Amino acid sequence: MKNLIVANWKMNPASQKEGKEIFEAIRDGVKGLKEEVVICPPSVYLYASVFGQGIVSMGAQNVYFEDKGAFTGEISCTMLKDLGAEYVIIGHSERRKYFGETDEIINKKIKKALEAGLKVIFCIGETAEERDAGKKNEVLERQIKIGLDGILNLENLNIAYEPVWAIGTGNNCGVVEAKEAISFIKNLVGAVDRSTGPRVLYGGSVKSENSGAYIKEAGANGLLVGGASLNAEEFVKIVKSAE
Repeated sequence: MKNLIVANWKMNPASQKEGKEIFEAIRDGVKGLKEEVVICPPSVYLYASVFGQGIVSMGAQNVYFEDKGAFTGEISCTMLKDLGAEYVIIGHSERRKYFGETDEIINKKIKKALEAGLKVIFCIGETAEERDAGKKNEVLERQIKIGLDGILNLENLNIAYEPVWAIGTGNNCGVVEAKEAISFIKNLVGAVDRSTGPRVLYGGSVKSENSGAYIKEAGANGLLVGGASLNAEEFVKIVKSAE
């Protein structure tokens, strides 16, 4: 199974032109590499999937749990698939924090996405307060238990461990601590053997200087990259570090 390297552009860049330039630079830079690369731009830029040429997959940053209806501002799984999206990020800490998404809502989204044939990148992680209180494993177990409730087939599921305190702060999680969390997650979901269980990724202030260690030393099966993925040269270095 290939490592999965995901670019989460969040609400960036400011124009389609810039988005296309970053996309094409990444696409050209990862040509010939063995890792699986996914770019998750804002949904309005998913048009860029036509430039993928099978080298880079496209993903969305969010989705709703209904197929259609009076849900102003939401996007369905069917719409994402029609735009060429293959993956979708669900449960990112920013969705939990700023938009009030609960574990139960996330569970509904994961179920709907998997039913629609989308591949899910399910984000979990503890806050600084939870970590300091020694509740990290308790939080991770709760998020997994509720988030995956009623889901038996994990074939198209990927889990991204993103400690909230490390996201966008430059205060990345140490390799030893990341390894402990990744091992804990793999044991919970039966992914110790990566040929049968979902891939477990690491995310949180990932850059080319530390990215390779999360895969080669901490045991991650890939990376979820935020800010650094908007710099095509840096992101390509991150992909290469996983080789």
